[in-house]
Amino acid sequence: MITKTFLDHPRSVDETYLEHAAFAGKFSVRLFAAGFCALVHAVIPCLFEKTASRMIAEMYAKTHNRGS
Repeated sequence: MITKTFLDHPRSVDETYLEHAAFAGKFSVRLFAAGFCALVHAVIPCLFEKTASRMIAEMYAKTHNRGS
């Protein structure tokens, strides 16, 4: 049960548990930052015009086909 819960998925993307935790943690911070930029842009359209879109595209590029 421990292996399935904590280790199967990190292994599927060729990472240890700690490597995966660090990657996912950094990813979540970037998602919050992109969300914040999008929220500011919603209120003040001239700010962060393409920032959230660029950040999400960069994150997608880093995660697309991981572990394949």
